[in-house]
Amino acid sequence: MANTDFFDEQLDQSDTKARIVQKYFYAWAKVIGPTAQAREGKIAYIDLFAGPGRYKDGAASTPLLVLQHAVADATLCKMLVALFNDADQNHSATLQTEIAKLAGIEKLKYPPQVNCGEIGKDAEKYFNETRLIPSFSFVDPFGYKGLSLKIVNGMIKDWGCDCVFFFNYGRINAGISNPKVETHMDALFGAERAANLRTALKGRSPDDREALILEELSQAIKEMGGTYVLPFRFKRGKRTSHSIVFVSKSFKGYEIMKDIMAGESSSDDQGVASFTYSPADASMPLLFSLAQPFDAFKKKLPIDLAGQTLTMREIYEDHSMDTPYVSKNYKQALRELEAEGTIIADPPMAKRPKNTFANHVRVTFK
Repeated sequence: MANTDFFDEQLDQSDTKARIVQKYFYAWAKVIGPTAQAREGKIAYIDLFAGPGRYKDGAASTPLLVLQHAVADATLCKMLVALFNDADQNHSATLQTEIAKLAGIEKLKYPPQVNCGEIGKDAEKYFNETRLIPSFSFVDPFGYKGLSLKIVNGMIKDWGCDCVFFFNYGRINAGISNPKVETHMDALFGAERAANLRTALKGRSPDDREALILEELSQAIKEMGGTYVLPFRFKRGKRTSHSIVFVSKSFKGYEIMKDIMAGESSSDDQGVASFTYSPADASMPLLFSLAQPFDAFKKKLPIDLAGQTLTMREIYEDHSMDTPYVSKNYKQALRELEAEGTIIADPPMAKRPKNTFANHVRVTFK
């Protein structure tokens, strides 16, 4: 799809992406809000590639949906600082017009700001040298120009700051070995890592290439301070076209986004979400029911934590990073392991409500 056609209509994948971003913003604002209110009284939503605000079919895109939610929330009306940017002057002007049309927009204490400009070195410098108020940032370039590790790092470096960015896997997979876009690839992965990745990808299968590229991206982000990295993939047919990637320094943010992405997944296997949206899931269910990930997870959990005594919450926080498993998967596994006599729980199931495993229950792994 050409860039000029991107906003013609809202496709299912765009709708899913927008829902994930909106749901997280709403949840993040509720968690961050009370502390932010006691500090400077502000939180921010930042969108560097905001678009015109509406698709040509009339559907509102993320900037308008976020503002509509803020207008309806008395607390957000007083706190939200909304910053939008787009390199396309027509998009920026249209977005400004659409924002002005929103019912109740005058309720916001801080009028939304709409800028027009390319995202590059100046943006990197700003975000890395400016102390940000608590901010949720969305970086959604059409391809990869304007997306860099330095921008992501700058957006999450301060307290209460999380980021979601668009990772165009199809274009990056094609571009990683293309000398014409080497500068962009180096900005995204880091020059040394990008060079090593080009060598490592030679002769790899499509599935191996995808796994390696996403792994190297995650490691690059973590080295720059993004403790928690969570990708959500979008597929066309059997291949990944793009992902959105969540980055945070907070486990609470990671937990919230993990639950949201799990809920937006188009398939699951044994109750374990795929963290993927694929139109093929409904028509080809067999493809998504062969891995049996829960069985493998339940078998491995007592091995990983052998000899330790931890609460359910401690287990989840310590063990779940970089896995597809959410809290309910851990609770189910622990209930089954307790019934099988593999672990000892305190209090035991006889003294707990039926089919529960609360966060405070202590587990001893034999």
